[in-house]
Amino acid sequence: MLICHCNIITEREIEQTIIGLLDQDPWQLIVPAKVYHAMQKRGRCCGCFPNVVETIIRVTENYHARSEASGVDIVSHLDRVRGLRVQYGSRTHERRKADHRAA
Repeated sequence: MLICHCNIITEREIEQTIIGLLDQDPWQLIVPAKVYHAMQKRGRCCGCFPNVVETIIRVTENYHARSEASGVDIVSHLDRVRGLRVQYGSRTHERRKADHRAA
């Protein structure tokens, strides 16, 4: 499936990049900018970043579930992200209301 229309990046390419990053350091913080940098691309409109975040969470959780780490070491990232979305609401961005305009 095509995730980034600006750079023509598929979900499989993003997954492979994330796995490569996790192979280097399984406990590093992976964000969309790091994934794009590893692919030698850059976010243009950044509309794909929410999908990239969901892919990062899914792939990271699966990676750690397959590893030999104990269940205590694995944090459910997806549940934490969903909790933050509920906490801050879907209509806010950086704690600003949707109707906020920066002149």
